[in-house]
Amino acid sequence: MEIDSRLHLAGGKQSFGRKWGRSKYLLLLFLPTLVYYIMFKYVPMFGVLVSFKDYNLFKGVWESDWVGFKYYRMFFESPDFFKLLRNTFVLGVYRLLFGFPAPIVLALLLNEVRHMAVKRFVQTVSYLPHFISNVVVVSMMVLFLSPSSGIVNRVMEWIGMEPVNFMAREDMFRDIYVLSDIWQHVGWETIIYLAALTAIDPQLYEAAKIDGAGRWKQLLHVTLPGMLPAIIILLILNVGSVLEIGFEKVFLMLNPAIYGTADILSTYVYRTGIGKGNYSYATAIDLFTSVVNLIFIVAANWISRKTSETSLW
Repeated sequence: MEIDSRLHLAGGKQSFGRKWGRSKYLLLLFLPTLVYYIMFKYVPMFGVLVSFKDYNLFKGVWESDWVGFKYYRMFFESPDFFKLLRNTFVLGVYRLLFGFPAPIVLALLLNEVRHMAVKRFVQTVSYLPHFISNVVVVSMMVLFLSPSSGIVNRVMEWIGMEPVNFMAREDMFRDIYVLSDIWQHVGWETIIYLAALTAIDPQLYEAAKIDGAGRWKQLLHVTLPGMLPAIIILLILNVGSVLEIGFEKVFLMLNPAIYGTADILSTYVYRTGIGKGNYSYATAIDLFTSVVNLIFIVAANWISRKTSETSLW
């Protein structure tokens, strides 16, 4: 028994050594990502304690008075609660419905392009907006949509229409946000789907051609099933971030005329926490958002696991 246990330990050490030898460079490449998530994602979780305390900047976290769920009740009873939740949820659903399919469609279209120079040009042009900062993007939107000098209103006037102040219209905020978001990120998000397309066995297309399948049939029965695992994984992740609307872009677009539809949870947290110094209340709202996102991603993963063979866990 003792000899067997020693052999088992020796075999385990050798096995670990072989695995480390094969994967050490990949693990070293992964190390910065691990450090990033530990430092900026897990360590800051300590701050959620602030939401359960009447945080005083001079007393610190530990010395501040414990108040339990006071700030959560305050938020749920606030007259702004349903408006903020509705605005955030509707904007997130809009982005999911229209923004999520866009890179899939672009990847499928690029996959059909046979002229490599044209394909590379389209890919490059579609990637570039991803590297433009939100400040520049919103500035471009303000210039293009200006009611006095914007190119869009100039064209509208040329065809006999009245100029419109797009950036001050509540009913147009979501459309402008989603369309600009698609333009900004569609090319970058296409990379994952193009990578999934390269993993499809070319022999499947040859077999489909032999069976008489045209381009449309090949798309339905070979291309889309080959992309399906990547689509499902990304859909689960996107469902889990429905309420996680980026603060910066909405904040830059925000003005008093569109507060009815543009004021979302992240901008409210900013005004409450940074603007008014109510850190406990702002932390409670932010933690509530994270919990709702967690529920969404767990539910989406559960549904995916029940209906398909692909899931996050």
